[in-house]
Amino acid sequence: MLFLIIHILLFVASFVLLSFSSKWLVSNLSKVSFFLKVREFVVGFFIMAFAASAPNFFVGLVSAFNKVPQLSFGDVIGGNIVDLTLIIGLAALLSRGGLSSESRTVQGTSIFTIIIAVLPLFLIIDQKLSRPDGLVLILSFIIYIFWLFSKNERFSKIYEHETKKTKPKYIAKNLFFLLLSVILLLVGSEGVVVSASYFSKLLNLPISLIGLFVVGLGNCLPEAFFSIQAARRGQDWMVLGDLMGGVVITATLVLGIVALICPITIVDFSPFAIARLFMVISALLFIFCLKTDNKISKKEGIFLLLLYILFLVTEILT
Repeated sequence: MLFLIIHILLFVASFVLLSFSSKWLVSNLSKVSFFLKVREFVVGFFIMAFAASAPNFFVGLVSAFNKVPQLSFGDVIGGNIVDLTLIIGLAALLSRGGLSSESRTVQGTSIFTIIIAVLPLFLIIDQKLSRPDGLVLILSFIIYIFWLFSKNERFSKIYEHETKKTKPKYIAKNLFFLLLSVILLLVGSEGVVVSASYFSKLLNLPISLIGLFVVGLGNCLPEAFFSIQAARRGQDWMVLGDLMGGVVITATLVLGIVALICPITIVDFSPFAIARLFMVISALLFIFCLKTDNKISKKEGIFLLLLYILFLVTEILT
């Protein structure tokens, strides 16, 4: 009983640490992005998404080194379903007039995003995400980077309203806090992996299922917080950049690196049967909503929220 209480406290404390340290990381990276002068979508896709994906990355690293990479796979798939349904839906619902997506860069990236979202599911159809599969995922990310930065107008921008804390002399301070945030993320991720492994054995559940629901949803908290705040301020491109970046980065870099360290083998794929179906449906519905009138409306946001609820109910009942 004592061990159960300790692991519950460890699990809760780790998520609190992940949430606050990720928020801290996002805040400092935002200030650095102003200094670098890049577009809102690129800020969201790289700066914010990289920061928000840091928990997934560290959970992936720790799970790989602990020989339980299935936790990372469940985390990524579950998190991407959350991003494409729950968080996008909430952001659209709480936005001023829906999430606008008129930019060609946004539209082009949306196609790439849905392909990448389902790619790991096809690569692991033989029940293993091998090291060559990991290289394919990482190469996919490199190809996108090359496409995005091949034209200057896709990423560069001059910000007119520079604040005191985004001036060069403050950047060193921001970078220091970035490093501290990363250390805290590593500590929090270790706690998540240890406690998730304990619950998996205690409840006799596949650790991949723990990752799919609990860890996947928990690691999306920083993205959810940022996206809702940005949507309320009318920063639509930054919201879409953050969420699409989160999907792409976790499905390529995170899973790719995890597979290189420790190939992911899933003998029993039944816990992912429903998730795989909903991942494909979520990706297709996301691109459909995004291209309808070049925005995700409030009504479409509600529909995406209902899709996530349907996913939860279906998983629980089956």
